[in-house]
Amino acid sequence: MRDVAIVAFAQTDHLRRTDDLSEVEMLMPVLHQVLDTTGLRASDHGFTCSGSSDYLGGRAFSFTMALDGVGAHPPISESHVEMDGAWALYEAWVKLRTGEADTALVYAYGKSSPGELRDVLTRQLDPYYVGPLWPDSVALAALQAQALIDAGDTDETALAAIAARNRTAAADNPHAQLTGPVPAGDHLVLPLRVGDCPPVGDGAAAVVLAAGDTARSLCTRPAWIRGIDHRIEAHSLGVRDLTDSPSARLAAERAGAFERPVDTAELHAPFTSQEVVLRKALGLDDSVRVNPSGGALAANPVMAAGLIRLGEAAARIHRGASDRALAHATSGPCLQQNLVAVLEGETAHA
Repeated sequence: MRDVAIVAFAQTDHLRRTDDLSEVEMLMPVLHQVLDTTGLRASDHGFTCSGSSDYLGGRAFSFTMALDGVGAHPPISESHVEMDGAWALYEAWVKLRTGEADTALVYAYGKSSPGELRDVLTRQLDPYYVGPLWPDSVALAALQAQALIDAGDTDETALAAIAARNRTAAADNPHAQLTGPVPAGDHLVLPLRVGDCPPVGDGAAAVVLAAGDTARSLCTRPAWIRGIDHRIEAHSLGVRDLTDSPSARLAAERAGAFERPVDTAELHAPFTSQEVVLRKALGLDDSVRVNPSGGALAANPVMAAGLIRLGEAAARIHRGASDRALAHATSGPCLQQNLVAVLEGETAHA
């Protein structure tokens, strides 16, 4: 098994609408940027993997159109996950670890603006008992937030402070959709206010993975993936404790997150209440800088936001702002699926 690192990361400016751009046109500049960073061409990679959703695209096998932006001829080794791009990165990581490739191109994209995202996401729910009731993503997050408040884990004032901290941090992120002080606004679904919820928008991201000495030749300070794991909660919301995330805790344990402290954490917490759950499950105290990029509360391109958390954590290692970082991605209602990775710089490994 070989060490694997993230050696390059790029993302779009995240916008509320990109009506004048197709998915390919949105993705192309990001692919060019991440490839230019390494000096590689798309055809140089031993494996290419993407993450997106046909439900957002509104058509079957929509990801095949995005391959026009990569260039699938001459034939390439390619795969796709109907998940956030963080899971595409996991698949590519496995390929590199087992020696099937030396480098991999991973990308993800999502255009949420054409449809009603809150309704689209109901299709993730159990199709027999919960889905037919059409509880949307914000209503389900509000159930989780209320459970936390009832348990004494947080209150509306604390949730507003989380929103303010994330979006203030996003002022230093040129790609963020929302930056600076954002009013909490009215209740969207009690107890969540507008400021507790993620913006709806479009965006894309890409990373390059490389193994061993290849990573060192492509990047001055690679972000080594010391551990990565993903777990899932029970599908039925009624059998879960919404104030906790055992799957995130187990994924972090298996990824080695608890072996030594981390200095940075990029959490995929689209709702303020979810940051409360994740901080508790992952044991993150005030010594850890959480979401210096602004997180998903500043930009939440569905299917790319989790990959961006990994990319943002890696980018901080690349530029020497972090030595050991935790990156988290989620999918599904109320933190149903969770992926955790631990990234380290070369000096931290030594």
